[in-house]
Amino acid sequence: MVMGNAFAAFPIVTAGIGIPILVLQHGGNPAVMAAIGMFSGYCGTLMTPMAANFNIVPAALLELPDKNAVIKAQVPTGVLLLIANVFLLYFLMFL
Repeated sequence: MVMGNAFAAFPIVTAGIGIPILVLQHGGNPAVMAAIGMFSGYCGTLMTPMAANFNIVPAALLELPDKNAVIKAQVPTGVLLLIANVFLLYFLMFL
């Protein structure tokens, strides 16, 4: 979750981990990996300040006293989505 924006993180993680390990070595379904993997990238977007377009800019526009208030409000949703996506990948990717 160091790379907060899914558009930047997804191609790097897919090329470095998803294709060589999950698809080629373990025979996973690349369509499921791509669909749920991209959605999982947005969990990082919800939980990091690196995705400034979603998290830092709204806090500045709303003039919130805590610049991380938007992130703090989104963390429960991001964690629940990430857990659900991990289970979906585990059960759907290798069928």
